[in-house]
Amino acid sequence: MQNEPKDGVDRRDFMKTAIALVGASTALVSQAGTAQTQNANAPAAGTATGAHHGTVYTGDVISGKKVISALDVNDLPRGTKHMFYFQGVQMPTGQHWYVSVIVVHGAKPGKRVALVSGVHGDEISPVRTIQSIVSQLDPAQMSGSVVAVLDVSRPALELMSRRWPNSGRGMDLIDINREWPGHENGPNAPSRHAALLFNRLLRPNADYALDFHTGTTAMDVTSFNLARMELPEARAMAELFPIKQIFDNPAYPTLLANALIDVGIPAITPEIGASRILDLEMIPLFVEGTMNVLKHYGVVPGPMGRTGRDVGIFVGNSAHAILTTHGGFVEMLVKLNDKVVPGQKVAIQRNTFGEVVAEYTTAVAGEVAARRTDATAEPGIPLMMIIYQSAARENPEDYAE
Repeated sequence: MQNEPKDGVDRRDFMKTAIALVGASTALVSQAGTAQTQNANAPAAGTATGAHHGTVYTGDVISGKKVISALDVNDLPRGTKHMFYFQGVQMPTGQHWYVSVIVVHGAKPGKRVALVSGVHGDEISPVRTIQSIVSQLDPAQMSGSVVAVLDVSRPALELMSRRWPNSGRGMDLIDINREWPGHENGPNAPSRHAALLFNRLLRPNADYALDFHTGTTAMDVTSFNLARMELPEARAMAELFPIKQIFDNPAYPTLLANALIDVGIPAITPEIGASRILDLEMIPLFVEGTMNVLKHYGVVPGPMGRTGRDVGIFVGNSAHAILTTHGGFVEMLVKLNDKVVPGQKVAIQRNTFGEVVAEYTTAVAGEVAARRTDATAEPGIPLMMIIYQSAARENPEDYAE
């Protein structure tokens, strides 16, 4: 790959600075004791202890679904399936963003598993994956419960947008997956929304969690799980999927999976191909893997399906991002899951005259996990992500989730 100019911003330094700024912002918010909650029932702090006082019904009904502002699955009769709208953060008009929730409460006590989609609004295959899983669940035959949260970032989903359109300073686009666990007195609506879901819906009702994603818009990704393999429960879940890759890396600290892990809930992030589409070839793989997870924890009966062991899954603990150094038209020379070696040419870029302005090579040996789908690119755009094994695990410079 062509090197960036010496006077350019080093992306690793940029990421460290960004993470530091996020931490500083959180600290400032935590000290803002005079901040007002958006409703009288909200706790004073953004990091609740997980204590709760039962399911809270607002009294509203939308399209036949009762609205709740807090959930306790223990309140629900066993052997039943329930559909709710969870009352999220308020809009500028004073109304609320509502999140679709399905609770399948088994006939017998057991483990509680949360399935989440819609953290990014352009990720559609995860929604269909969870719908397909829920359709297979018979609460009369289950132990424990499955809590399915389908459309976390509702305003982003309405616009088929990765980021939440926040109106705080005109119009910001905020990635809610850089906000978890959020803060109910936070500086923006996505942070408050994240905290409401985390404190009142997810944390009190989950022993394990899977937060489903896809590649970002203009990036296609292979079938892989982002999982912290040093954690036994995360490893166990990740290896139960019959998919191509596992990326053994924590990535960013503010991902939902990391926030859950921080409070003692094992979690992983399954990644299901490209955004904005239903990938009908990949979805069944993740349905099969998730059903394996539910069987592993005794939530549903039945024999295991295929796992990572059956398909020769590749595990990498570091990611190498190849960024464009020029603007122009991009021709990819490798496909998803292709194995590459250092120095191998992976893409060519041309200007409008057809002249080659850049040739990109990989600096590592590994497998292609993500690649750009748009045929044009400005300088500094992620072109490809290659995962590989490194003696010292390195966090991604530009992770494509």
